[in-house]
This record gives sequence, structure tokens and C-alpha cells, in this order.
Amino acid sequence: MSSDEDFSLVTESPEDTHKALISNCKKQLEQLVQEQKELAARRDHLHETKLKFRERSEKLIQALKDDQLSYKQQIEDEKAKLNAMKQDEIELMQEIQKVEAALKVEVANNKDLKQQTDVFSAVPERDVVFTGLTGKGVDAQTFEMKPRIDYPMEGGTALITFDEEVVARKILTMKNHQVDLGGECSINVEARPVHLMLPTLVEIDSEVCPHSILISNLPKMDTESLLNKLEIHFSKRRNGGGEVDECEMLSDSGTVVLTFFQNDIAKGLTDTEYHDIKLQEKKMHRVRVTPFLNGKITNFKTKMSVCPRTVLLTEIPAVMERETLQDLLEIHFQKSSNGGGEIEAFLYNPQGQHTMALFEGVSQNGEE
Repeated sequence: MSSDEDFSLVTESPEDTHKALISNCKKQLEQLVQEQKELAARRDHLHETKLKFRERSEKLIQALKDDQLSYKQQIEDEKAKLNAMKQDEIELMQEIQKVEAALKVEVANNKDLKQQTDVFSAVPERDVVFTGLTGKGVDAQTFEMKPRIDYPMEGGTALITFDEEVVARKILTMKNHQVDLGGECSINVEARPVHLMLPTLVEIDSEVCPHSILISNLPKMDTESLLNKLEIHFSKRRNGGGEVDECEMLSDSGTVVLTFFQNDIAKGLTDTEYHDIKLQEKKMHRVRVTPFLNGKITNFKTKMSVCPRTVLLTEIPAVMERETLQDLLEIHFQKSSNGGGEIEAFLYNPQGQHTMALFEGVSQNGEE
């Protein structure tokens, strides 16, 4: 190195150094303050986010609870609907069963009605003349059933029917009667009411018999010959008949009931209705064949009634001939002095005998 070269050292003053340090510290402080602000802002943002998440979480939890309750309620509602549908199904099945049962009844009724449409043809044709009175429906008279009743009489009894009810009541009130038989002879008898069991209601269902036919419009001829010819005619297949089980004459109507063994014969004959049969020598006679009706009692009600004009006398001893004793009894109860009156009918049954008394024209009210 040359001794001629000069150099010098440049040194900073303490003031400049302090300023530089202060400036540097300010920058660091500003940087720290800025970072602090950013951290505070980030903290606030995180806190706000936390609050939002918490609020959202609470809403989601509440919504989940609400959904669970709603779902549970829906399940309960669906169960209730299902139970209601099951109950409706049960009720519908019951209604269906009722309707099916009613349908069966209607089908049966329809069958009966269809059979009843043939009833008019089951009655033999007869010319009738109405000789009664006509009137309004409310004034029209109703039909009254008057049965025939068989009344068993014990021995030593008598039945007296008076013309007036008041006489019968008087005889019953007196009860014990002394009947003079002539001389110093007399007998004591007891008067009792007559009880009869009368029908109050009779309901009959009728149906067409599949085995039998009713033959009407028959000529007057020997009954046995008529039945034989009818049986022979209707037993032949070419006449639409079949094997005959029974052939019976109904004397009250003058018709014949013919019964077959098979149940498919009668229908064909009644459909044809009119048949030409040789009944008298070579002469053909047209008869009418209609369905035969069977009747079945479906309802029958009775009640006990007291005959208002008839009295039963009991404890009658057999002291003389039947006719004589009956005459004396009848004479005694005809006298008003003995409480009697006009007698319509008198029947005496001696001891040791059994007799049936027939009551006709007895109404439901006991009127004879």
C-alpha cells in the first residue's frame, strides 16, 4: 500500500441511530397493531360463525324433534286410519252377509211368488155370483173364521144351549140346581161354564206340489171307473205322464188329485193344462190339469173362551131311562121359575158312556 493513499472512516451519529431504531420499532408496532386488528377481526368472525352454527344447530335439533313428532303423529294417524279401514271392512262384510242373506230370502220369496202365480190355475173354474153388499174399504166387513170344535163329554153330564146369554149367566150364578123327577124323587146337579180352546190366528203358507196335479172339469160318472181311466191315461209316456203313485177324488170339490213318483211329470202336464181323455165309451172329454197346492201352517195361536149361552151340567145320576131323564132336565131348565129360559139345544150323556159334542159357528169371541 502506498503511503500516499488516504482513506477515511464514515461513522453515524447516535441521533441517527436512535431515529432508525425508532422508525424500525414504529414499523414493527404498526405491523403488530395491524396483526392484532386482523386477529381481533378473525376472532369476531369466528365468534359470529360459532353463534350462527349454534343457532343453526339448535334449529336443526328442533326441526328434527318436530319431524320426529310429526312422523310419530303420522304413524298414529295411519294406524287409526288402518283400524278404521279394518272396522269398515268388517262392517262391509257384515253388510254383504246381510245382503246375501236378504238376497237368498228374496230369491226364495221370488220362487214362492212365481209358484203363487200358478195358484189361480190350481183352483177349478167355477161360475160364481156375488150377492153381498159393497162399501168403502173402511166399512168393509172382514172375514171371520168359525171352527168346528169336538167337545168330549164325560158320563153323567149334559150340555144346554139357551137362546139368551142372560139365562145362561143366571143358571151359572145359581150353580146348584134341584131337579124334580116326579113324586118325592129329585136329583141335584151342578152348573159349570163351558171352556173351549179357540184359534185366534192361523197363517198358512202354500206351495205348488212338484209330484201332484189337480184334475177338474170332470164328467159325472162312477168314481172308481173315473179314477181308473184317469190313472191309466196319465201313466202313459205318450200322454206326458209317468208312473202314478196315488189317485184320489176330492168329494167336496169334485176334483181328482193325481200323484206321481217322479217330480218332473206334473210340471209338463200343468203347462199343457187342457187334456182330451176318453172317459165315457168312445166320447172324448176335455179335462183341466192345474198345479196342486200343499198348505203348511206357519203360525197358530189359540185362547181359552167361555161359551156365553152354553152351560155344562154335572153329577147327573143314572136313575132312569136316558130319554126320560133328558126330557125332565130340559123341562126343568126351560122354566123361568127355575132361572131357565128357551133352550136351543140339549145333549145328555149318561154315566158310563163317552160322547163328543160338536160346536159349530163358534167365533173368536166365544159367540155360538
